[in-house]
Amino acid sequence: MTTATNVATVQVYRVWIKATPQAIWDAITKPEWTDRYGYTGLADYDLRPGGAFRVVAGEAMEKAGFTGTMVDGEVIEADPPRKLVQTWRLLMDPELEAEGFTRVTYEIEEADCSTRLTVIHDLDGAPKLAPMVRGELSGAGAGGGWAWVLSDLKSLLETGAPLSG
Repeated sequence: MTTATNVATVQVYRVWIKATPQAIWDAITKPEWTDRYGYTGLADYDLRPGGAFRVVAGEAMEKAGFTGTMVDGEVIEADPPRKLVQTWRLLMDPELEAEGFTRVTYEIEEADCSTRLTVIHDLDGAPKLAPMVRGELSGAGAGGGWAWVLSDLKSLLETGAPLSG
């Protein structure tokens, strides 16, 4: 039996993408990209320390019944196209929203013939969010978490189409 006390509070996801660091940065921070993969939604970043971050439901999410701001937070550090650190709070579920802000770090590094994207999600104090972003609740309409989002991003950047498209 798994309890909140033995859930890892820091999750690390790594993927190699045949794209430039700038292309990956743009796909993470620009709404014309963020609305094309993962849970879809229009990201809005003020890429200065203390700047606001939010993701507003795009057309696909609105069709699924979600409207308005789905995720919000604050930029802690932005070093385009290498690193982005931000707070992150899911607003689509009152229980998850009540857990408050977590911290997400994106590290983008050139590698041999590709670019390595590492996502570090510090979920300290968010025991209900942790299994969701780990992809353990996919049967409950929660999607596949970070692994699925990053796979979808990789597919989009490498082929021009997301996994579902």
